[in-house]
Amino acid sequence: MSAPVRPLITVDELHHLMSSPRTTPTLLDVRWELGRPNGQSEYEQEHLPGAVYIDLDNQLSSPPGPDGKGGRHPMPDKKLFASVMQHAGVRDDRPVVCYDAHDSLPASRAWWMLRYYGKHDVQVLDGGLAAWLAAGYPTESGSFTPKSGHFTPHKHGRHKIKAGDVQQYADRGRLLDARPSDRFRGENETIDKVAGHIPGARNVPAVENLEDDGRFLPPRQLRERLTKRLGSKNAKTNGDELAIYCGSGVQAAHLALALEVAGMAKDPAVYVGSWSDWITKRDRPIETWDD
Repeated sequence: MSAPVRPLITVDELHHLMSSPRTTPTLLDVRWELGRPNGQSEYEQEHLPGAVYIDLDNQLSSPPGPDGKGGRHPMPDKKLFASVMQHAGVRDDRPVVCYDAHDSLPASRAWWMLRYYGKHDVQVLDGGLAAWLAAGYPTESGSFTPKSGHFTPHKHGRHKIKAGDVQQYADRGRLLDARPSDRFRGENETIDKVAGHIPGARNVPAVENLEDDGRFLPPRQLRERLTKRLGSKNAKTNGDELAIYCGSGVQAAHLALALEVAGMAKDPAVYVGSWSDWITKRDRPIETWDD
């Protein structure tokens, strides 16, 4: 297998690739916001030329289990994910670029899942559609139906963990919570039924890794910020010694992407069920204060 490509691509780099049919990647539009209808209608109004819409709730997730087990966005199984990607035109021999409207949260989820299932040549469009429009590049309206692709998933691209694996990371101070700081502290919780965080976790909010325009901070600034948040000990660990969770596995994927952009982590583990899965068992410990 070839080495993974850089996790981010700029709008100028993507526009250059799209100038030739031989180098145009498969484009996945993953617009989504928690608690709102999917982004299908926004996609149909305006999207990158040739992009296919992907629904995070129904195509990048399986339905939650009984009593919420698995969290809000459980991982789809290999067969379902392969079918979604093939219908979107994803191919083994063609790169993929994922994007959303602005902050790359849902795009990062798609990126991480493709990497998990062995797709090495996948990138996130830095700044998303907003950056594309700001650069004055063309868009399309309506929908686009690609030729069916041939994507072969392999479960060896990324490392994911379950609730039973979390404690070993927390005990070593290597469990990262990617949610905003107020939710980590147990304040202003409007999404999940229980507030707080997993004991031993460090708060490293994913959205703070972005500029105001939705682009990721430059690698050097990312390293400085993340090193401060992680502490010098954790900043020097290998990526596979860290684990990340959030509310339902979306911001966690975003933080995994940021760590890779910063050159600090090759493959941090992601607890996909995250907090929304953790709280489905009452005997699991929680904390409601900052560390």
